[in-house]
Amino acid sequence: MKNKIRGLAYGISVAALAAPAIVFGAFDPTAGGGTGLPEESVMNIVANIMNWLLTAIGIAGVIGFAISGILYLTAAGDEDKIKKAKSAMVASIIGVLVAIAGVVALRAASGLLGGATF
Repeated sequence: MKNKIRGLAYGISVAALAAPAIVFGAFDPTAGGGTGLPEESVMNIVANIMNWLLTAIGIAGVIGFAISGILYLTAAGDEDKIKKAKSAMVASIIGVLVAIAGVVALRAASGLLGGATF
């Protein structure tokens, strides 16, 4: 009984390992044409990713600024809440400034390296 189970396990293992080779043998990569991958340079792809990330950071900073403004307005004279709202406002302003500085640095580096244009 052990030998039958062992033989079955070996058979399944060999079939599982041989299946990709069989499938690849039937695959014709020239039939469909291209690979579907973007034909841009790596610098353009990195620039697009950075633009998306910096845009998201900028939007989050503006939303944080609006929320901190609401917190400041609803503090009702409570010094602790006012302090929290002011620190949140400063943090969101710093976030927006970092996003703007990132965009400027990315464009400057791209211009100096002769890479992607925005």
